[in-house]
Amino acid sequence: MKTILGIIMCFGIFDAAHATVLDGEILRQNGQGQFVKLDTDTSFAVGADTFDDDNLYAFDEDQNIELQTSIGVDIGGVNGAITAGTVVASHYVFFDSLSGIHIGTVLFDAPILGIAAFQDTMGATDFLANTSVKYISTELRGLEQGDMVWVDDEDPNRLWVYWAGSSPGDYIRVFTEKSPGAFMM
Repeated sequence: MKTILGIIMCFGIFDAAHATVLDGEILRQNGQGQFVKLDTDTSFAVGADTFDDDNLYAFDEDQNIELQTSIGVDIGGVNGAITAGTVVASHYVFFDSLSGIHIGTVLFDAPILGIAAFQDTMGATDFLANTSVKYISTELRGLEQGDMVWVDDEDPNRLWVYWAGSSPGDYIRVFTEKSPGAFMM
């Protein structure tokens, strides 16, 4: 049985620019979207309706970083935190639809440790972004009421999303264990 966490509700690289979000898919939606893994070697902006389509997006942020201090998470962790000394890989997952609902998955190359799903936890972990991506409308990040995210009980590398998109969209940061294919920072 999958654990669904209501409204509370990304690794390795074979060289410095390649990735560890392995794959994803949209299983059901009322649109024509698909899963898209974005390449952070190319600059782009995320937030404030910059995409406005039916796709489910993910991209890798900092990889294999040893945390100097504990970080708070909204899902997972131990007592709502990932402890200092843990090596994590960070990933951003989002849906920036004009309006629509979809159910989908994102697969990572290492088990998911925790998820930042609200503005406070996302803002506190922005130091793990370190990409050429421009994050805009950061005060509106996170999930909206009724959105759900959960880790697959049978595959801890798989994230499930059930999101109803509207402006400005749904945004989360996913932390995984050390990526076997990424560089250590």
